[in-house]
Amino acid sequence: MSTSFSVLLAFLALLACHGHEAAVLERSIFLKESIRLLGEILSTQVSCDKANVTNVFAGNETGTDMELLCKASTVVFESLSCHKPLKGIYLNLLHIVTKSTSLKAPCPVAAGNTTSLQEFLRGLHRTLQRVAKENL
Repeated sequence: MSTSFSVLLAFLALLACHGHEAAVLERSIFLKESIRLLGEILSTQVSCDKANVTNVFAGNETGTDMELLCKASTVVFESLSCHKPLKGIYLNLLHIVTKSTSLKAPCPVAAGNTTSLQEFLRGLHRTLQRVAKENL
């Protein structure tokens, strides 16, 4: 009986490790896809590129990357009516944040510094690249 119990424990441990690896791989795929989509979006011009949005990247020394991406998802959501291709970015950010943390995206964003939508998207692109690099 003890042999089958130890085999069962080993099997469950292997499943748990595989589940973590699958989650990291899945997050990596969503990060890469978001980076690719942002690259395409940034290469096109739209009339609302200069629209003011909250700059969640300004002075963010206290939060984690996932908190920052959660706040960024709120800004992206608020910009969907202007830039339809942002829907893919928004959905990817929701997935990355909710699967990686206990945060419930979109997160509340306090009014503060603003920047253009174009600059915000560049900041999001840089942040996603950094997060993807750290998750290798």
